[in-house]
Amino acid sequence: MMEERGWTQEDLAAIIGKSRQAVSEIVSGKNGIALDMALALGAAFGNNPQEWLAHDQLYRLSMADRNVSDVRQMAQLYQTAPVRDMVKRGWIKPEQGSNELKAELEAFFESESLQEGVRFPVATRRTVTLSDLNQAEVAWCFRARHLAKGLLAEQFSPSRLSKAQSALKRLTVHPKEARHVPAVLAEFGIRFLVIEPLPNVKIDGAAFWIDAGPVIALSLRYDRVDGFWFTLMHEFAHIKYGDPLSVDSGLVDATKGVAVTLVEDEAERRANADAANSLVSTSELDSFVRRVGPLYPRARVIQFANRLKTHPGIIVGQLQHRRELGYMALREVLVKIREHVISTALTDGWGNSISPGPYGGN
Repeated sequence: MMEERGWTQEDLAAIIGKSRQAVSEIVSGKNGIALDMALALGAAFGNNPQEWLAHDQLYRLSMADRNVSDVRQMAQLYQTAPVRDMVKRGWIKPEQGSNELKAELEAFFESESLQEGVRFPVATRRTVTLSDLNQAEVAWCFRARHLAKGLLAEQFSPSRLSKAQSALKRLTVHPKEARHVPAVLAEFGIRFLVIEPLPNVKIDGAAFWIDAGPVIALSLRYDRVDGFWFTLMHEFAHIKYGDPLSVDSGLVDATKGVAVTLVEDEAERRANADAANSLVSTSELDSFVRRVGPLYPRARVIQFANRLKTHPGIIVGQLQHRRELGYMALREVLVKIREHVISTALTDGWGNSISPGPYGGN
């Protein structure tokens, strides 16, 4: 526009009442166009001041040094996974660029491209979707899978599961006996581990298969003896019936303990019934309810538990689930159990940190 009018920078500076340096810095791109300069240039060249501001903004964007593709990719990665929480737990490395983070998340989720979605590998090279889980719950499942691959266990044989169930039942008599659960399950070919839930993870337990055999992973979200044993036996039932993958939430409630919600899925109904019956025979509990209800004195509950060689908290949990007992009744027998379990189980969380990767394998 200066060339069209035959103006020099000195001419334009004199016309708009600015210094030659101010004009020179705009022409050379060293400085942007402020509001007062846009007004002056608009008046000098006879156009709209908004045009000068718009051109200046477009020029600045075109010359921006920031690589917005990195920002876009980083945003997509944070939408795919709970990156900050995974870093805090040591599941992935901190302070990575977008390409490095992308490569690590692809390895963590065992996916060649996260844009194609995440599928959970099950034994014999099958995969299943985790579409009903949030990003934190998906990450929890994959963390369980990675850690399980490092656990040793005997050869799994379905024919031995009845013996395994009996062996587990014998451990229910006292909370301290839960420390033997990992060894008992490993003896029968089932890998067992505990992973503290990330924020927004509602999972109580999961059962799945790797090529080496079945795995049970628990979150121990709520530290109650009844909740632990019910969740464990629920996941054991999934292994027993050969379900390829089960990710269960709603098995335990913060105040209600065993609070299984109504489900339409036949595998879940079967696992619920099997878990309850394996801990306390349905016929035995029915008989106890008829004989003792509706008051259930503490002494009678303990006597019944002793006869069945199980912990009274498990009896109370079953009675609460049946709504035979209020949720505040006999709470003194609903003892904590987490510390006994994690004393021997492979545990990620509650102060136990396991380094990340390498990922992959079967």
